Parts: sequence; structure tokens; C-alpha cells
Amino acid sequence: MKRIDAIHALLQMLDRQPVLSNLGANTYDLYAAADRQENFYMWGAMGSVSSIGLGLALARPDLRVIVLDGDGSLLMNLGSLATISTQRPVNLVHIVFDNRMYETTGGQPTHTAAGINLASIARAAGLPAVREASDLKSFGDAALAALREPGPWFILATVEPGTSTAQIPRRPVCYKDRFMSGIEKAQR
Repeated sequence: MKRIDAIHALLQMLDRQPVLSNLGANTYDLYAAADRQENFYMWGAMGSVSSIGLGLALARPDLRVIVLDGDGSLLMNLGSLATISTQRPVNLVHIVFDNRMYETTGGQPTHTAAGINLASIARAAGLPAVREASDLKSFGDAALAALREPGPWFILATVEPGTSTAQIPRRPVCYKDRFMSGIEKAQR
């Protein structure tokens, strides 16, 4: 499955729910799929999106918070899975796109290329809702369940390498301000 196709499918299920994306491929593909004020694009913060998403989910329990992470980024912050598990935010959906490489930095293999399964780690950390998807149908089914049922959710989506060629204007402060305005308008 291609990451951009999975992101398109996810966005079709959303209304004004915030989506936070880690640096690199997820951000480029999210921007290419739909640039919306409820998107928060992260640059230069590898490994942090799961923690930032957790913070937002705890601060705004009225919102379903979707986090788009990568295998390489999550491997840099595996402790976030234990923290998410202990905090138990029922409104958090953590989606990890696993292409088995650090795509942004040159395609070096991650540990998932050697057989490490991040869904197994999420289960071992105690996350109550864990699904794996390797095609658009199983991804869509998992995403729909995660948007309807209490979590926290962890979805491991196996994707092909390849990133959108979208050129995102680098305006981090503008995107932050726009995102804050977007989630303020979102359902309370």
C-alpha cells in the first residue's frame, strides 16, 4: 500500500479532527493529500510526534487526535508507547507507517527491516487497541474502528517506500497559529 493512498482514505473519514504528522514523508504526503488548518506538520523533531499527540489528546479530550508517525521516528521514542498506555487517552489514534527505512535521510534500513514488529511492542506496552494493516481495505477498516471506538489506538500500516513530491512552504509559525485556530474551532 502507498502511504499517500492511506492518508487520502483517512482524510475522507475525518471532519475537523486534528492530524499531527512527523517530519519527512508523512508530512509531505499529508500536505499533498489535503492541506487543512487542522493539520500540524512537524519538522526537525524526529521521534516527538507521538508525545505531542499524547499531550494534545490529554489537553483536549473532546477531540479525536490522529498522529501520523513513521517506524524510524517511533523507534527513537519507544518510551512514548508506555506513557500512552499508562495515560490511556481514549481519544488518541496513533498510526505508524512502516516502510522499513529512514526514508528522509537516505533509505537506511530501520530495525523493522530486520523483523522487529512495532505492533507487538505496542501490545507489550499495554495498549488496548492494536491493529495491523498491509492493504487499503484493512487500513480503512482499522482507521474507521479507531475513529469510532475508544482507544488509545495503535495502527501499524505497512507501506511501500516513496514520498509525494509536494513542496511545502516552510512557515512553521504560520502553521502553528493556523493549527491552534483550527482546533479551537473544532468541536468542544
